[in-house]
Amino acid sequence: MPLPFADRLNNVETSAIRELFKLLGKPGIISFAGGFPDSAMFDVAGIQEAVNLALTEEPGAALQYGATEGYTPLREQLAAFMGSKDVSVAPDGLIVTTGSQQALDLLGKTMIDPGDKVIVEGPTFLATIQCFRLYGADLVSAPVDANGVDTDALEKLMAEHRPKFVYLIPTFGNPSGAMLSLERRKKVLALAVKYNTLIVEDDPYGDLYFNEAPPPSILSLSKDVPGSRELIAHCGSMSKVLSPGLRVGWMIGPAELLAKATMCKQFSDAHTSTFAQATAAQYLKAGRMPATLARVRKVYGERAVAMGAALKRELGDAVEFTQPQGGLFFWARLTGAGGKAKDAGEFAKKAIEQGVAFVPGAPFYAGNPDMATFRLSFATADVAKINEGMQRLKQAIA
Repeated sequence: MPLPFADRLNNVETSAIRELFKLLGKPGIISFAGGFPDSAMFDVAGIQEAVNLALTEEPGAALQYGATEGYTPLREQLAAFMGSKDVSVAPDGLIVTTGSQQALDLLGKTMIDPGDKVIVEGPTFLATIQCFRLYGADLVSAPVDANGVDTDALEKLMAEHRPKFVYLIPTFGNPSGAMLSLERRKKVLALAVKYNTLIVEDDPYGDLYFNEAPPPSILSLSKDVPGSRELIAHCGSMSKVLSPGLRVGWMIGPAELLAKATMCKQFSDAHTSTFAQATAAQYLKAGRMPATLARVRKVYGERAVAMGAALKRELGDAVEFTQPQGGLFFWARLTGAGGKAKDAGEFAKKAIEQGVAFVPGAPFYAGNPDMATFRLSFATADVAKINEGMQRLKQAIA
C-alpha cells in the first residue's frame, strides 16, 4: 500500500534544476546551470579567522542552543550592515534565518492559506514557486522586462486579485537578471499603500553590482512613502556574498510578522546554527566584507562582459538578451532566426550532447511559460570556459 502523503504535495514537483544536475556527471561538461557563487571567491582566510574568534571570545555561546530570533551579536552586525545601505533597523527589528530561503518558507507558513492569491514575477525564483504552492497559494504572474516588474501590469493584477502579498526580486533577479528602476520601486511602494498589501523584497544579489550601485532597496525608499514601511518584508542573505555553507540569512518586517515567523521557526529548526551565526558576526565585525564584495564584483563583472560578448559572437541573432549589470545570471530568449532553435528545452538537450549545460526557462514561470527562454550563470566559469561553452552552444543551436 502506498503511504498516505499530504495532499499539499500534489501542488509541487521536484526541482527541474536539481533534476538537471543528474545529467552533469559527463566528464568535461561546462555548466552554466548552477545558481551558486564560485567557491574560489570565498574568503577562506577571513572565515577561518572569524571561526577562531568565535571559539575564543564566546565559545559557550557559539556552541550552545540560542534564541530563535538570532544570535544577538549577529543581529547587531546585520543592523549595522543594513545601515550602510541606508536602512535604519534596530537589532530586534530583524530575525536571523537559515538562509533567505527559510524566510520565504516562514512567509508561506505565516501568510498563506490554501487558495490565497500571491503575485510573483514571471519569471521568478523556482524555489519560491515551489514553496508558496506547497502552502496552497494560487500564484499570479506579473510580467517582467529589462527594468524589472511592469508596475502598470502589477497594479491591474493587484486590483483584480487582491493578493495576500506580492513577491519581488527587484535587484538582479533570479532568473531574469533585471534591475527594477527607481521610478518603478517608488510605484511599488505607492501600490503597497493603495492596496494595503504586503510587498516581499527578496534581495540576495543586490550587493553584486558591477559598475554603478543599483537604486536603493524598496525597504530603504519606504521612509519617503508614508505608511509603506509596515507593508515591506525584506529578505537578505550571506550566501551569495560570503558563503552559502553558513546558511545565514535574515528578514526585516513588521513586528507582528516577525513574531509569527519566529514562532513557526521554533517548530522547524529552533534556531539557525549559533556557530554559523557567531562566525558571520565576527566576519562582519572584522570589517572584511567591503574588500570581499569588491573582489567578487570585479570577477563576476568580467565574466558577465565575456559571456555577453560571446553570446553575440557565437549565437548572433538566434538569441536576444539584456546585458546584466549585476547578480549571477543572463536571461536569454531564442528568436528562431534563420530556422534555428526556438524551444529552449530541446536546445538544452542538444547542448548537453555538446558538453554544455544551462537551465530552460519554463520552470521559472508560475503560469504561461515562455518556452523560448533560458537561464545562464556566469559565476562559476572563468572567461576561457565561457568562450569555449559558447562555441559549443553554437554547435548545438545550428
